[in-house]
Amino acid sequence: MIAVSDLTVRYGKRLAVDRLSLSVAPGEIVGLLGPNGAGKSTTMMAIAGVCAIDGGKISVDGVDITTQPERALRRLGVADQPPTLYEFLTVSEHLAFVAEARGKPDPARADGLLARLGLGDAAKRLCRELSFGMRQRVSLAAALVGDVAALLIDESLNGLDPHAARAGREVIEAAAAEGAAVIMSTHLLGIAERVCSRLIIMEAGRIKREVVADELAELRKQGAGALEELYLGLVGASAT
Repeated sequence: MIAVSDLTVRYGKRLAVDRLSLSVAPGEIVGLLGPNGAGKSTTMMAIAGVCAIDGGKISVDGVDITTQPERALRRLGVADQPPTLYEFLTVSEHLAFVAEARGKPDPARADGLLARLGLGDAAKRLCRELSFGMRQRVSLAAALVGDVAALLIDESLNGLDPHAARAGREVIEAAAAEGAAVIMSTHLLGIAERVCSRLIIMEAGRIKREVVADELAELRKQGAGALEELYLGLVGASAT
């Protein structure tokens, strides 16, 4: 559903993503882990079509985002960081606008997402009036409205209170259960371990290590701290 081959992205002389390849199947939640500057967000921005690439190929649902961007990105939901919202629309209007842009208005789904994310009472508030945590949840709801086949979740659960974090996790898991392919970037190793089907640990724009499903299951059996030890053993010395 999401396929990235030899992706290369430069910011001036700095190589942000270095010939990275990954794929995500329907129903998978793939976690991107890594220190700040590892290239996680740049990879996701490139998939979302908002970052110029210097090499490689990206497709969503079999459609190349470079040659057919409108068609490819219509089925891609993005919850970015910091959240990008239409400040002078209400929460409901924002979700309706995004769903219409994807070609599938669905007020009932939007209302349901707001209720599940604890935002029902905020539906008529202007986006510019919301707290940061509420903005994160609105961004997540907007990523899920319309006919989306793939999701990019960029640290959208970071900083949420426990109830909001659980609600966010549950809507992401539900989207995957319905067949969406999900890439989720996070620094929260506990959530990554609990939610993800497999993990990709990045450093310096490259994949340092992939933790496949069987290995992830074994880490869960080992208990709290096992993933942290694996992660720190791989990237801790160079993280800043």
